[in-house]
Amino acid sequence: MNTSRVEVGQITLKKIKCRVVSTPLPRVIVGKVGRFTHWPLILIDLETTEGVVGQCYLEPYVEKLAKPIVGAIEAIFSMYEGRKIGPFDLYEGAMKTLHLNGREGITVIALSGVDMAIWDALAKSVDLPLVSLLGGTPGPIRAYNTNGLWLNPLDQLGEEAKSLVDAGGFKALKLRLGRETAELDKKAIGIVREAVGDDVAIMTDFNQGFTLAEGLQRMHALDEEGLYWFEEPIAYDDFYNYSQITSEIKTPIQIGENIYGSRTFLKAVSARAADMYMPDLMRIGGVTGWMRAAAIAGAAGLPLSSHLYPRLSAQLLRVSESADWLEWSDWAEAILAEPFAVENGIATVPNIPGNSISWNEKAIKKYQI
Repeated sequence: MNTSRVEVGQITLKKIKCRVVSTPLPRVIVGKVGRFTHWPLILIDLETTEGVVGQCYLEPYVEKLAKPIVGAIEAIFSMYEGRKIGPFDLYEGAMKTLHLNGREGITVIALSGVDMAIWDALAKSVDLPLVSLLGGTPGPIRAYNTNGLWLNPLDQLGEEAKSLVDAGGFKALKLRLGRETAELDKKAIGIVREAVGDDVAIMTDFNQGFTLAEGLQRMHALDEEGLYWFEEPIAYDDFYNYSQITSEIKTPIQIGENIYGSRTFLKAVSARAADMYMPDLMRIGGVTGWMRAAAIAGAAGLPLSSHLYPRLSAQLLRVSESADWLEWSDWAEAILAEPFAVENGIATVPNIPGNSISWNEKAIKKYQI
């Protein structure tokens, strides 16, 4: 018997290390969600006794929440420290424990971080890109640029839109809406359209800024603008009212970045809450949660895009049946060793082991808090 084959793909959890950094944003975020000049990140290194280290990061939005999330990560890891275990087993065991504290919020965010790190370690242990471990292949995925076009003065939008397209030959951009009036939103759309031309798709995001009545009025007013989608016009978990919006509005409705776990994802799909979905790895449950949600979206024939985490999301979209768009952001690029470039609107998953995340330690030292 070849005993060396028995050890292939097996990893034993040894240690976990979390660091928090705050990096300056290349473009200030100004939206219904607030104003952000810096972006907090939780960097995770999961060491194994086999010598591979799984790496990933979380984007907790609010710097003061990073510490309790780190504590939850360490608590989840401590339940499995020293064990030889795979991602599915850890996910299932931890999720059952989390029933006592709820399957949303910090508990799921922390589990997502551990899950992403262990998947990276597992892929590295067999010397495969994560996409290949999951049964796919490295290769292209179309991407849109989400790095600007916030609720800034209208006279800034045209030049910014052009620069966002030029950053990677993008064929699609994200524009934030929800100004004081529908007329101002129409002007913003017109300015961006004139700047980039009719061949560039425009996705729009209201960042949960409206009540149901306000949202319906605004979207009816903008429904003939030829937009690719309206994203999150009302509170993310109001699936009942989202189903009314989806039935009334012609422009596709996009939700999903704030959905926690595949069970809630199924509830949204069952309620016909949206035409499109975009899971966020930090909330959906990491790689394991994504794969479960992607299966639901694929079976329902619903287009699936991503939210943030472009390097890892690109690999998962490559194995998702109804993959649509990769949301490309550069908010974590400052602390990563290699750039994740887009050319002619296409991001390409590299043929390197793991999830392609590695650290720029010099930058981490500069921005660590």
